[in-house]
Amino acid sequence: MGELRHLALIMDGNGRWAAERGLPRSAGHLEGGKAALKAIKGCLKCSVPYLTLYCFSTDNWKRPREEVDYLMGLFSSRLNAEIPRAFDNGIRILHLGSRRGLPEDVLRTIDRAVEVTKTNSRLTVQLAINYGGLDEITRAIERAAASGCTVPDAEALLSHLDNPEVPSPDFIVRSSGEKRLSGFLLLQSSYAELAFYDRLWPDWDESMIETIINDYSLRQRRFGGI
Repeated sequence: MGELRHLALIMDGNGRWAAERGLPRSAGHLEGGKAALKAIKGCLKCSVPYLTLYCFSTDNWKRPREEVDYLMGLFSSRLNAEIPRAFDNGIRILHLGSRRGLPEDVLRTIDRAVEVTKTNSRLTVQLAINYGGLDEITRAIERAAASGCTVPDAEALLSHLDNPEVPSPDFIVRSSGEKRLSGFLLLQSSYAELAFYDRLWPDWDESMIETIINDYSLRQRRFGGI
């Protein structure tokens, strides 16, 4: 098994973590944000060059308005606070997902993070905010058509995804024991290895990245061959 180059994480279980402790869901999201920072530190420590974090899906708009508003504020404040640290640690930040519908303050913060960190190359972190796999594919088809490719093949679709320079994930991992992709990286995941861990997302720490890398090293990837 080769090295793990691109790890994609479905960060699930914030609400259940809070409910188990008699806390509001917002407390779970706050702790989930801290866990995301620990995962990033783990990837830096283990020299994983690409990390994608599933932060907010296109379906998450169905949640109560109060929760959505809290999450949007959390994205903006936490990301804004972490931009200097990201720059100093060689982290490049990219946005994965649709800009349509995101609040202006969130878009401004995302744009600032992308601009400030654009020359970094130690670790590329894709933040999947307002992301859905089908939505990304639809937008890729629109971009391909706009460029003159009216019937795009797989290669053309991949080249018109949100961040085509980012390689497809090697390992897609979900926390909290749920066993589904929830629309995550549908085109890019065709040959990704999958794993599901029972630990709720807010309980994750840097050591989980080491566990993931060890588990990945035991996989045999054949890509349709023998």
